Amino acid sequence: MPDLLHVKVFRFNPESDIAPKYDNFEVPVFNNMAILDVVMHIQNYMDRSLSFRFSCRIGMCGSCAMYVNGRARLACRTQVSALKTQNITIMPLPNFPIIRDLVVDMEPFFEKWKKIKPYYLPKKEIREPVTVRPDSNEREFIDDMLDCISCGCCYSACSMVATNKEYLGPAALNRAYTLIADKRDAIRVERLKVVDRSYGVWRCHTQFNCAEACPKNIVPTRSIQNLKRRCVLKKFGIFK
Repeated sequence: MPDLLHVKVFRFNPESDIAPKYDNFEVPVFNNMAILDVVMHIQNYMDRSLSFRFSCRIGMCGSCAMYVNGRARLACRTQVSALKTQNITIMPLPNFPIIRDLVVDMEPFFEKWKKIKPYYLPKKEIREPVTVRPDSNEREFIDDMLDCISCGCCYSACSMVATNKEYLGPAALNRAYTLIADKRDAIRVERLKVVDRSYGVWRCHTQFNCAEACPKNIVPTRSIQNLKRRCVLKKFGIFK
């Protein structure tokens, strides 16, 4: 690894700046350095005004997602050495309003989640606790899909989100599928009606950009395709 990284960072404060710009920094390299370490070094020693989010530092909270060298990544889990270059460009996630610098407004993202009611509602006849065995086919089929950390990487990479702000987006649709696939849930049909619209599953063009961007290796496209199948079954009265 080189002794110095040449880092170009997106800067923009909507309250005072007319247009975005990039600031350049030379950051010293140390072993096992992550992108989060890079921006923290800049903030601590070079420019205290640099704004970004982070929390857990172990790839679980999703708050440090950024656009690094042309790809959405978790800053805490992206090793500088894995980029194989000393030239690094850091930007905020696309498809989100910018609050300041690398901080984006997640409200539109979570508003899409609200539309699908992203929580389990048990049927009245079910008396808890009701378990789904970890080794059951029902659980194994959605197991990977449950790992979503709501980081917004898939949303930022989706070209359909970029062209239609009403589109629910891959994260919300992935969550919807994990609930609709659960036979214990009381509003499966209601959820399916929400996603069975032009701004729902039918807006997805199966480009797999979301799958490439996901730091948890989830394939939201798979969830969306399964939702489409259930929408068709519902039209024929097969899905209940």
